[in-house]
Order: sequence, then C-alpha cells, then structure tokens
Amino acid sequence: MSENPLRAEKRKKLHELKKLGINPFPYSFEGKTSLKVLRERYDSVLKATDKTQDRFNVAGRLMTLRSMGKASFFSIQDQEGHLQIYFKNEELPALTQTAFGLVDLGDIVGIKGFIFKTQRGELSIHCESFEILTKTLEPLPEKFHGIQDIEIKYRHRHLGLISDMESRKVFQTRSQVISDIRRFLDERGFLEVETPVLQPIYGGASAYPFSTHHRALDMKLFLKISPELYLKRLLVGGFEKVYEISKNFRNEGIDRTHNPEFTMLEFYEAYTDYNYQMKQFEDLICQLVIKFKGSYKFNYQGREMDFTPPWRRLRIEDALNEKFKFQITAQKPAAIFDLLKRHGSDIEKPLSMGEMMMELFELTCEGELWNPTFVMDHPVEISPLTKVHRSNPIWVERFEPFAAGMELGNSFSELNDPEEQFSRLQDQEAKRVVDEEAQPMDEDFLHAIDTGMPPTGGVGIGIERIVMLLTDRNSIKDIILFPTMKIKKS
Repeated sequence: MSENPLRAEKRKKLHELKKLGINPFPYSFEGKTSLKVLRERYDSVLKATDKTQDRFNVAGRLMTLRSMGKASFFSIQDQEGHLQIYFKNEELPALTQTAFGLVDLGDIVGIKGFIFKTQRGELSIHCESFEILTKTLEPLPEKFHGIQDIEIKYRHRHLGLISDMESRKVFQTRSQVISDIRRFLDERGFLEVETPVLQPIYGGASAYPFSTHHRALDMKLFLKISPELYLKRLLVGGFEKVYEISKNFRNEGIDRTHNPEFTMLEFYEAYTDYNYQMKQFEDLICQLVIKFKGSYKFNYQGREMDFTPPWRRLRIEDALNEKFKFQITAQKPAAIFDLLKRHGSDIEKPLSMGEMMMELFELTCEGELWNPTFVMDHPVEISPLTKVHRSNPIWVERFEPFAAGMELGNSFSELNDPEEQFSRLQDQEAKRVVDEEAQPMDEDFLHAIDTGMPPTGGVGIGIERIVMLLTDRNSIKDIILFPTMKIKKS
C-alpha cells in the first residue's frame, strides 16, 4: 500500500535531516520557559518595537508558518499558550537555515532569543538559535467539523488536544476539580485510601460487572463496580472518615452520561446520617461552583442554572403525587404497571411497587430536574444497603442529587443492622435469577457488619458529571481523555 503523499513528503525531509548529520530527535532541551509566563511578564510592559536584553529558551509545536523570503514568522504552542517567532535567515548559520527549510507544521522546535514587540504590537521572540526537537510524520488535520470532528476528538485525542486549546482547558479543570475535592475532604479530617480493583465478589451498586480470570489462583475476579463494601470494612476497623477517588467499571451501555469506565468519589463518615451528608455534599459542590464559575448562577448549555444553597429537597413520593395528581402509594400494582407502559417502559411484567414507582419517577420526573435538587427517600426494594426511613419503613434514608436532568451522586444512611443486612442481601441473591444487576451475597462483608459498623453516612459522586457542569460540556466523552470506543476496522 502506497503511503499518503503528505506523510511521504515528511518522511523524505526526515531522511534529509539525518543525511545532513542533524539529529531530529535530540534527548533534551534545557532551560525551557513557559510561553504563558513570558506573555504575562512582557505583554503589558513592552511597547511596539521594544525589546529585552534577556534571552530565553522556548519550545513547542509549530502551528503556523509564514515565509517572507529572507525572513519568516511562525508560531509555536506549548502546554499553556502560543507565541510568535521571528526568524531571519542571514542571522543564522547555513546548516540552521537548511534545517529550518525542512520543518513542517506539527514539528516540535526549540528557539533561543530575545523578546520584542512588532510594529503592530504583537509579542514575539527574535530567533537567535533554532533546532528541530521532534520531526513528525503524521500531518495535522486542517479542519475539524461534522462527524469527522467527533471521530478525531475521541478516537485520536492527541490530535484534538493539539488543535483545541479549549478541550485542553477542560482536562486541566478536571484535574483541578479532583485536587480541590481532595483538599476539601483532607481539611475535614478524611483519610484517602485504596480498595481492590479486582474483587472476588462485586457489590455496592446495581450494575453488571466486567469479569476476568486469575490463572495462578484459578479463580474468577470482577472489576469493581463500587468500592463501598470495602470502605465500610474500614469503618468497622476503626477509621471514622475515609474516601477514595478511583475508577469504577460497569458493563453497561454507552450514552451522553455513561461510559463503562468512569471516575467515582466515595466517602463515608461515622456517626452521621444522610441529612448531615446532604449539607456536606451541598458545601462541596457549591465551593467548586464558586471557584470555577464565579457565581452560584451560570449558564449550562445555554440555560441558566442556580446552585444557590439551600437546594430543593424532593421526596420520590411527593414528586410522583405532584406529577400524576393522585396518591401514588394508594394505587394498585396493575395501575402503576399500566402507567409505566403508557410512558414507554420496556418492563415485561409487574415488579414490586417500589421498583415500579422508581421506574416511573425515572421516566417522568428526572428529566425535569434542572436546578440542583436532592431527590430523597427511595423505595426500600431498590436500596439493599440503606437504613429504612425512621418515619416510614417502605422508604429508605437515601438521596440522589440531580442537576440538568443528570444524577450527580448517591447517598445513604448506611445500613448497619447485621440481621437486616443479611435479609436484604438474601432478597438480592434471590432476584439474581431474573435480574443480572442484583447484588450477590458477600459473606466477608456480612462478617464485617456482624463485627459492628457505627452509624454512618456515605456519599458517592460521579466526577465526570460534575466536570461536565463546570465546563459546559454536553457529553461525558468530552470529560474522559480516552473514552471507550468500538474498535475501528481498517
């Protein structure tokens, strides 16, 4: 198969450089100064035609090139910014001039020189020394549009990051958000821990797992769907405040808000309940909103959101009563099943009342929750690790925060009654015959609960969805550097 003509031309230049005795892949480039630092230091200080006495080393990817005969202007881009370079042939050795004639857009270059401002007032570097640091073979895409844009951004993230500085900022924000979350919890006395990614029994959520086989032990293992059951063991062991930020893996569909591999924060705090954690969740997210958006009110996808605390509290039962104008718990199962079918549910036969009420809420109410809302007090049937509500045992003490129609997390007053926990997991085990996402029995976890776990409030938060809101992105793929994608056939 013949090589792409653009690649072939770049390969030819690479070989010419080597024939000239020029190493197009040197080992290092010392003393590099950030382009952002130079711009911040001199852009407002220098006037047109002013220059510095100081010399600087800069390096980056060649993004534009404009030749003017005996001189050239080009721009380079590093991690934090870009800067124009002025290259005058007669001021540089013949070999350097030859090397410059063999560069292409996309190559990584190093420059030494002084800062000046052009007559038009553009901050630039007057090149006194030039070298090629990396000669590239792959041409940069010229345009990003339509479906091709999506393909390049997600499948070849490196190309998207080169050409889209805003995308780079998204991932810098993601990193800062995680750092700020750690700082928030550390300052409140939490201990960061790590739990196994490979687990003999999965649990802590309703999800279908990925599985693998350990050859040496000849046993089946699962990628964790949640760290919950391990973090609770640590509470039993005497740690009172623990958290983990880690990858979870769920073998489920891919859509705008779901990826099989995602990042979750889970934290557990002894001697608290879901009411306490509701306030703590609100404190954490509001602190992030103020830092990254500057106000509790900001636009997301063209529509204003208001994170001003306190957020709305909405019980599942109240939401359904308001939606359908009748008392939902007074209805017969057949009536709820009929409502579900009329609203597009794909369940084939009636489930328990709690399961059907939750399905109905998801179909009819979730999408309407734009401003942050704590959806509270879920049916006991769908919450096997949660304490029953102290005012009515058909509900549990659980909340899910929503914003922009997305679930942002989950929280329980954690179940610590060993007999009731055993009974709930027995029910889950029985359901596994018809529901592959039901949680399996975990006897080691039950042993820990038998040993005694203090009253506890626990919280899980989806990192990607928080970052989506803070960066005004509509797809989780914009927040994950390397989202899961179907293998592309050549």
